[in-house]
Amino acid sequence: MKADELVAVSTSLGGDFKSIEPHLIRLEKHLTLRTYLAGYSLSDIDSKIWLAIKSNRVAVSFVRKGSYPNLYRWFTYVEQVHPEIQAEVKAADTARKAKVQAASRAGASYNLALQETDKGVVTRFLPEPSGYLHIGHAKAALLSDYFAHQAYKGTLRLRLDDTNPSKEKEEYQDAIIEDLALMGIKPDVVTYTSDYFDHLYDTCLGLIKDGHAYADDTDVETMRDERGKGIASKRRERTVEENLAIFDMMKNGTEEGLKNCIRAKISVDNPNKAMRDPVIYRCNPNDPHHRTGTKWKMYPTYDLACPVVDSLEGVTHALRSTEYTDRNPQFQWFLDTLKLRQVYMWDFARMNFIRTFLSKRKLAKLVDNGRVWGWDDPRMPTIRGIRRRGMTIPALRDFILKQGPSRNVVSMDWASFWATNKKEIDPVAPRHTAILKKDHVRVAIMGDEAPAEPRTEDKPLHPKNPAVGTKKVAFSKELIIDQIDAKSFKDDEEITLMQWGNAVVRAVASGDPITSLTCELNLKGDVRSTEKKVTWLSTQGQKLVDAELWDFDYLITKDKLEEEDDLEQFLTPVTATMEEAFCDEGVAKLKKDDIIQLERRGYYRVDKGYEEGNEKKVILFCIPTGKNK
Repeated sequence: MKADELVAVSTSLGGDFKSIEPHLIRLEKHLTLRTYLAGYSLSDIDSKIWLAIKSNRVAVSFVRKGSYPNLYRWFTYVEQVHPEIQAEVKAADTARKAKVQAASRAGASYNLALQETDKGVVTRFLPEPSGYLHIGHAKAALLSDYFAHQAYKGTLRLRLDDTNPSKEKEEYQDAIIEDLALMGIKPDVVTYTSDYFDHLYDTCLGLIKDGHAYADDTDVETMRDERGKGIASKRRERTVEENLAIFDMMKNGTEEGLKNCIRAKISVDNPNKAMRDPVIYRCNPNDPHHRTGTKWKMYPTYDLACPVVDSLEGVTHALRSTEYTDRNPQFQWFLDTLKLRQVYMWDFARMNFIRTFLSKRKLAKLVDNGRVWGWDDPRMPTIRGIRRRGMTIPALRDFILKQGPSRNVVSMDWASFWATNKKEIDPVAPRHTAILKKDHVRVAIMGDEAPAEPRTEDKPLHPKNPAVGTKKVAFSKELIIDQIDAKSFKDDEEITLMQWGNAVVRAVASGDPITSLTCELNLKGDVRSTEKKVTWLSTQGQKLVDAELWDFDYLITKDKLEEEDDLEQFLTPVTATMEEAFCDEGVAKLKKDDIIQLERRGYYRVDKGYEEGNEKKVILFCIPTGKNK
């Protein structure tokens, strides 16, 4: 076979057996009396064809059967004599796995056929700085980041929608930027809706002059009732001059001005209630804006600011949750009426979890009433809360991106969320031991194998990952174990002391709770034969570390909290429990945010290290794994 024929064969070995068989036969004939396909050493064409066969399961299986002896001889010879080719195989396999992983994360659901992406893609994340980011915001942020930076080489803009000074704080604004950074989201540009207050004022002025907006002093309840019933406001036909005069009064915060708002003149009775003359400017003279101070006595609403600023900033594709779907025609009305550049919308389903609510108003109520410790409480569905509970950022990103931008609204169980996290932490979490202080049982070790003096040995911190390191384990004649384990023992039962060996229970003190027992070491015993493997700590040869083990429950008792539900009626009475424990000496070295596994208890995040603060103790928060809450 000539060189060009060999090249053609190298690109034709990816199909089923029927399609590749003729090429295998040709290679078999060509390799008669040849060590290599071309020349006297491994050539590029040898590598290409060998890799092509290796990457096709059908081809490699057939070659290894030996049906074509020359081809089999060549294939195995190259494999054995040229180990460098294995590196190429691994690289190719890694690339393939990466594609599969990306596909599983993105999947077909990511193929949104976004419009005019050839002209560039600019997405935006648009949070209101009126609270901390929660799990729902995380999805919006990550999807906007995905389409801007992964699916396309575009731009992600972060715009803080600071149009309501009565709810917003600089604290929230700074926290949002920090939380995005923690999630690995780096916006290319950071702006504020307040940067455009002058422009939005001029825009509203233009809408009034063109007869597309009017001033309305109808009270809130009446306005809500009229919009719901499709009844026109009595102020709808005010003259342009009158509307302009009132808008000026609103700007100056006069008594008459403060009675009014500005409404877009779109429709009175459109079946889509979002189109029924929405409010686009309202007064707020009492709360200084955290960026503009007291310059403005009135502010634009989201309904006006969103389409106008999106268009101004060059946003091409705006992603937002399906709760805004009814507002899409309204968004388009502003673009068309104001003759603004087109912005394309895509709605995705927000993430809903059982026994969880994401209303910032209701979450703020829990914080203000002291029901939780703050916005970063591990019971809160905020980014800071779930991170404090022990969720890792890689797992958070992976879970959310796997949900994709689907519009299907579902209520998810937290189990799958935390199961994703377990896959991330289990391979690297150091193993430690804790024994509950309450009713702990003293164990006297006897027998010929009992250590005469306390001693320590280096033991692996992780049974399957040596890279995690080692820890000092103390051995002595005096141990402590948990009450629940001691109560399960029978006289003369052989048990396994984990990371030591077997022991036979010889004497258990009477009474409830059990206070002490005696065990005889039997280190020659088979650990596979025992039913009970128990954790223990030596009270000699190490300084035991005081610890608090915290666990948490859902904040509410109802799977889905409806808008009309009284929050107080559905709050879980007790949502945090704590047990005091002794831990092995190595726990004293842990730092805040470290994640460990306490043997037979579960995974924990360190909320306070031993040396942090005034009290010499470690505070550990239990991390759910998907098998429990």
